[in-house]
Amino acid sequence: MRAMLPATVNDLVDTVTTRIKAGLAAHRADLRTRTHGVAAFDPPSVPHEVIPVVTADGARLRVHAYGPVDAPVIVFAHGWTCSIEYWNAQINAFAGEYRVIAYDQRGHGESTNGYARPSTDLLADDLCDVLDAALLPGQRAVLVGHSMGGMTLIAWAGRYPERVAEQAAAVLLTNTGAHSLVEVSTMVPGLNKPLRLLRGRALPSPDWLGKLILGTPVVFPPIAPVRWIFARQVMTLDTTPEKLSYALSVVRGCPMMTRSRYGLLLAALHLGDAATNFTVPTTVLAGDRDDMTPAIHAERLAELLSKAGTLAKFAVLPTGHLGNVERYDLFNRELREVLAAVREPARASA
Repeated sequence: MRAMLPATVNDLVDTVTTRIKAGLAAHRADLRTRTHGVAAFDPPSVPHEVIPVVTADGARLRVHAYGPVDAPVIVFAHGWTCSIEYWNAQINAFAGEYRVIAYDQRGHGESTNGYARPSTDLLADDLCDVLDAALLPGQRAVLVGHSMGGMTLIAWAGRYPERVAEQAAAVLLTNTGAHSLVEVSTMVPGLNKPLRLLRGRALPSPDWLGKLILGTPVVFPPIAPVRWIFARQVMTLDTTPEKLSYALSVVRGCPMMTRSRYGLLLAALHLGDAATNFTVPTTVLAGDRDDMTPAIHAERLAELLSKAGTLAKFAVLPTGHLGNVERYDLFNRELREVLAAVREPARASA
């Protein structure tokens, strides 16, 4: 159709399209960098370096490095619909003492999509590229993954088991799972929970409904009903307005087609027992009111890791799905325990 239009009309269409895309990108960037009345969530005051990473299929990943170059390294992998800014409460807490690396998963934040179809192997490859670019030869990092970020770490361990001991000193998985997300999620009221009418049995969530919920490209306007639903289904109803505003802004900063593409990927997620390839101490955290990845996912991971002999700790925090936001104080304390356990052997060997 466009080939039949005059060149001037094509040029006009291209110009308008480019301006719309630029305007949307600027709006999303503004959402990610707003302040919300809590210093922990403010954009980091510590300056950052940009680490250039281009994947084999042409995706350009936004990778930031904060803190001293020669300090112990923490690498953060965010979850579905989020970005580097999701980790502000951790970057602000740790970047002075540690070398903090955070990156946008492809299609999220300011990272581009590349040409390959979304897959867990692709996310594992991206993490591989980030680690290769960010770590010095022989350097190992504490790897931290939330939700889809935790799934990325598990996929990486399954795809590159030989790299785990080479590049990871320890692992922290929070609010995540390895399979059966739709079958276990309790986001839809009345599904996947024991019901009195069914004598304690659960009404399972149909696969098509999970794909519909996770894969539909929707807009999140900051209106009262949307805020309530987000608090109820993703966080908890007793979360503070500041935490809700911050989290919703980060999620609204994700392009809706990215939300759809990776939502469908998560609906079909199956990583099996790849977590057993974590040959380093691994901590697993869950939220007691997490409806997106209920604590049973963390329990299954903890059981696998315990059998493999690498479970360092399993804990359930009083949160919904966004544990490191809702109770960033408790989450940061857990992360400090992981970091301290890594540093003690290093000091002893020195």
